[in-house]
Amino acid sequence: MQAHAIARLLRLDKLIQMLGTAMIPILVVGMGLTLMVWDPLPMQGLRNSIFDQYQRWRPRVPTDAPVRIIDIDEDSIQRLGQWPWPRTRIAELVESVQQAGAIAIGFDVVFSETDRTSPQSMVPMWFGDKPGDDTRVLRDRILQLPDHDEILRKAVAGGGVVLGFALSQQNEPGLLPEMKVQFAQKGPSALPWLSRFNRAIASLPPVQHAAAGNGALNFVPDDDGVLRRVPLVLRFIDQPVPSFTTELLRVAQGERNVILTSEQVTPEESRGMREVRIGGLSVPTTEKGEVWVHYASPHPARYLSAWKVLAGQVPRTELEGNLLLVGTSAQGLMDLRFSPLGNVIPGVEVHAQALEQMLSGRQLVRPGWTQSMEVLVALIAGLAVGVLALNARALRAATLSLLAMAMVFSFGWLSFSQFQLLLDPLTPSLVVLASFVVCSLVHHFRSERQQRWVTKAFSRYVSPNKVDFLVKHPERLKLGGARQTCSFIFTDLKGFTGLMESMDPGAAVSSLNAYLDGMVSIAFKHEGTLDRIMGDAVAVVFSAPVIQEDHMQRAFNCAMEMHAFSRKYASDLQASGVSFGNTRIGVHAGEVIVGNFGGSTMFDYRALGDPVNTAARLESVNKHLGTWICVSEVVYQGCSNMVARPVGRLVLKGKKQPLMVYEPVTSGDTIMRAPLNEYCDVYARLVDQRVNGTASGPTQLELTRLAKLYPDDPLIRLHLDRLDRGELGDEIVMAEK
Repeated sequence: MQAHAIARLLRLDKLIQMLGTAMIPILVVGMGLTLMVWDPLPMQGLRNSIFDQYQRWRPRVPTDAPVRIIDIDEDSIQRLGQWPWPRTRIAELVESVQQAGAIAIGFDVVFSETDRTSPQSMVPMWFGDKPGDDTRVLRDRILQLPDHDEILRKAVAGGGVVLGFALSQQNEPGLLPEMKVQFAQKGPSALPWLSRFNRAIASLPPVQHAAAGNGALNFVPDDDGVLRRVPLVLRFIDQPVPSFTTELLRVAQGERNVILTSEQVTPEESRGMREVRIGGLSVPTTEKGEVWVHYASPHPARYLSAWKVLAGQVPRTELEGNLLLVGTSAQGLMDLRFSPLGNVIPGVEVHAQALEQMLSGRQLVRPGWTQSMEVLVALIAGLAVGVLALNARALRAATLSLLAMAMVFSFGWLSFSQFQLLLDPLTPSLVVLASFVVCSLVHHFRSERQQRWVTKAFSRYVSPNKVDFLVKHPERLKLGGARQTCSFIFTDLKGFTGLMESMDPGAAVSSLNAYLDGMVSIAFKHEGTLDRIMGDAVAVVFSAPVIQEDHMQRAFNCAMEMHAFSRKYASDLQASGVSFGNTRIGVHAGEVIVGNFGGSTMFDYRALGDPVNTAARLESVNKHLGTWICVSEVVYQGCSNMVARPVGRLVLKGKKQPLMVYEPVTSGDTIMRAPLNEYCDVYARLVDQRVNGTASGPTQLELTRLAKLYPDDPLIRLHLDRLDRGELGDEIVMAEK
């Protein structure tokens, strides 16, 4: 029962972990969708930049729409004088295009002040308030001349003229311009959704009254100043007013009414505007009553220079049956706007391009359902990519994530290029990208945590620096090796076989494990690589696999710390009644082959070469020399702080060449050894015996003296015994060892 309960708990824990991981893509996608619905300014800017790029890739193809711009350009100003021109000239322009058969003429100009060139305006300037008798007759005759504004009024009354007024958002309410249109509302009121203004600058009242239409000239650019949409209807205080574009279309069709249609959610709630119907044209709009403008590239045929129209140099076919917009491209008049194509165009062209688009019947639209579709795409793709990134390999997850983003972008471009539909691929792709990045990081951290756990567990079997090296350099996991100079430590525990026979096996194993744990920890502390453990013996290598320039010093320091630890450990156990032996240590260095050796089924990373065997032999000769640590001359020379006694030139078993060996002087030894200087003097005499063939008598007498003073000194006893056997010099043959 307990086992089943534990198993159920384990499965429940696994389920909780799985659900916890699965929540990550849900949370990431959820945050992304919240941003999409909230639609902050940065998101709008990113979306608009994509829509602009679409237009640059594929601008609208100019059509032969009946729209022309009568341009008050630099050439016209140079020929006809600076702006503003006299109203008589404007009236002349109106009459000429009316006679040519234009169906409507709209002024992207506000005639808000009386004409300063009119006789009634000039008389006070010329004659003052009290003219003399000699000038009064002339003054009266001038005042009888026709007023320029009246001339313009009469021309405007000839029909088909649409005037413009400018709206502002000043807090103090102003007077409403004269309205020529009548609005009809389908669905809930659209007023709450329209851009609101409180004041208006309109043309002179008589001119307004004579006009066939009167519309707002205002645009509502985005925060970056780019004009992407043109309003068809705006809000003046608490009532709708038509835009200049709307009035031109209405007057051109001879209509009176404009129908506003709202998108209805409930009988009293709407989601804003959906459509504006102007005569026979049904124009889909944004919720604010605007149309997205699909801009065409600059088209010179769209412009007619104003001076040429006045001079009669424009063919009648360019005027008859057309919508004519009077505006300016002159830079000095400052009516220039930024377009999505990245260029600057006159404000009047924005109206003209919107009219061309609507009359061609190919509208650029972004219906209300597009955001819901984008959210749905982001939800599905984001969750799919998130789950994939949590469970698949990084390359596969990245490839499929890029593929998903490419599909989203391709669908957005196809919608624009083929159906004039504005779908935002960027924000759903950002949600997909965020889901991939976050979930990939979670996958990485989870894999890294698992890898650390495996590495930690594996390090209990293999040296940690070996594991780290092979993890960082998996290419080294192949059969073969390389030449490398390394240092080696071999240790062996004295009398452990007898200890196993005299102790309880469990207690003996426990004592051995604690001993080995301490020895291996010291090796790892000095960044040595554990080569192997053979029963109670430990083999450590330095400068492999990672090269260590100070490997000899590391090996010596490690051996000395191992020696101190093993003596204390043995002393503590002996004090508790356990006869635990001391440790013998051998240290040597040399060039070996380091790498992986074995076969295709299994291989081992280790060092092979004579220096390895020599280090092992140095450990074993300790028991014959009576020492605990033997260090070869190469290690002695490679260390800066070693204090040691020369043991002799040992000829190890199987060797022909002698090896100079030293015994480090250790502190805290219980054995009284001869002073280092006295021992070295005696050893120098042994060297003289080998080199110069001197007699052994004085050396033997000195050794005998030191042996009486320090009977436990193993090297004094060793050399005295050798001399007693007739062995001269410092060469010690260990052939039988």
